[in-house]
Amino acid sequence: MSSDLRPIRRALFSVSDKTGLVEFATELHAKHGVELIATGGTKAALADAGLPVKDVAELTGFPEILDGRVKTLHPAVFAGLLAKRSKPEHMATLAEHKLAEIDLVVCNLYPFEKTVAKPGVTEAEAIENIDIGGPCMVRAAAKNFDAVVILSDPSLYSELIDELATNAGQSSRGFRKEMASIAFQLIRQYDEAIEEYFLSEGDEELKELLVEMEDEAGAEEWEEEFDPPFNLVQKLRYGENPHQQAAFYKDLDIDRPCVATAEQLHGKELSYNNILDLDSALNLAREFAGPTAIVVKHNNPCGAATAPTLAEAFQKAWDGDALSAFGGILAFNHPVDADTASAIMDPKAKRFVECVIAPDYEPHALDALKKWKENVRLLKTGPLAGFPEGLDYRRVDGGLLVQTRDVGADTPDAWKVVTKRKPTEDEFMALHFAWFVCKHVKSNAIVLGHGTQIVGVGAGQMSRVVSVDIAVKKAGDRAKGSVLASDAFFPFPDNVELAAAAGVTAIVQPGGSVKDADSIAACDKHGIAMLFTGVRHFRH
Repeated sequence: MSSDLRPIRRALFSVSDKTGLVEFATELHAKHGVELIATGGTKAALADAGLPVKDVAELTGFPEILDGRVKTLHPAVFAGLLAKRSKPEHMATLAEHKLAEIDLVVCNLYPFEKTVAKPGVTEAEAIENIDIGGPCMVRAAAKNFDAVVILSDPSLYSELIDELATNAGQSSRGFRKEMASIAFQLIRQYDEAIEEYFLSEGDEELKELLVEMEDEAGAEEWEEEFDPPFNLVQKLRYGENPHQQAAFYKDLDIDRPCVATAEQLHGKELSYNNILDLDSALNLAREFAGPTAIVVKHNNPCGAATAPTLAEAFQKAWDGDALSAFGGILAFNHPVDADTASAIMDPKAKRFVECVIAPDYEPHALDALKKWKENVRLLKTGPLAGFPEGLDYRRVDGGLLVQTRDVGADTPDAWKVVTKRKPTEDEFMALHFAWFVCKHVKSNAIVLGHGTQIVGVGAGQMSRVVSVDIAVKKAGDRAKGSVLASDAFFPFPDNVELAAAAGVTAIVQPGGSVKDADSIAACDKHGIAMLFTGVRHFRH
């Protein structure tokens, strides 16, 4: 049995929305023997249904006070939630003070948004519906997801029942982490609703102050004069074209594994375009943890796959668009082994590869690749860790554009299903993979995928529907049963219609178009599942 599985022995309930509450608590108690603890009206609802439920005051030894404003804000609650089960001194502290572990929190918050949306709502009513104890419990349970399950919405009750059925009455760490992510998103939305209320009700001076604070929070400190230090690495034979002169410089502040710090082990001198393509390929490869292979051509991925072995990942990546892959750049996120090298060099395939970049090469693989082609460029970066940090620069005539890198914005656990049909588990896996590949495709970007293999890419078109058409044509028969990722929203439902005609079964896109409802309706008409990420990944 996996060590990340944990039983649920004790649950604390505090809900304003009691949808499905009694049925859920009944199953937890009757089928899994969970001890039930609850606050105020939640306790009354469970007791009225005949369930054996303790009042939270029995846990804390302290009654609710201040008209219910204070009931769960107590060490007996928060110690039970926050104690690290793997830390002996934490467990000893619980035992010393006779405090009980809490394994599950079922909590949805006071209905602040519904309250302030009512006509004629008073300030006093709004203030009373700002939940304090609830968000604190939700955050504490979510923080300690290593041991505690947090259910922040009635729609999640069935998810836990299924999880317990799958794992013989226990929850997995992956499930607990997913629930924590959803909970933190809920808290963020709740706080934003409160902020919006105060902005709408406040005087103009207060509004300006709050907006200014929001703009400044977390903002990058931009220098008045910008002069990053770069050192010459090498003069290049030419730039993008033979009539252009070029050179390659390295940022002196950077020592992480990347193209600029990579060691070239074999092959002729790198070109300007090689360096651009190597950078694109490597940054996509590092998005994934499992053995992953990327094929890039003209700064766009034409093949990408993750598989149990690197050799299999390479074969699937190349087969994604073998025609475009010819003369491309290969990137791997794991060291190249002998099997992978053999797959690359397969004489029947007659492959032509410009460059290979990887964290390392097994000795036999490196020797074989060196003998395979005299001019193929082989680069070693060392172990890849995390995403590129720092700033991203781009020159324009007479100026320099500087921005933070496009990393860390995605939270797949928080993606929103907007159609009648939810994606299957396999579809979600494929959507997840396609989405992160799509992030590295030039806008307008469309990616079609099967599992963790990309089968069609439409890149760099002025019209999104044309990108869909290109991706579908690239995929051919493989478009049937595929999933689709789009880097930005669909401005019209014609994108969905074209995808549906090709056999696409699920779509992931940011959402946010005035035509979202039309695209959702088109998906529902064709039985397509669609997810909104809330995050856009333009790449110009």
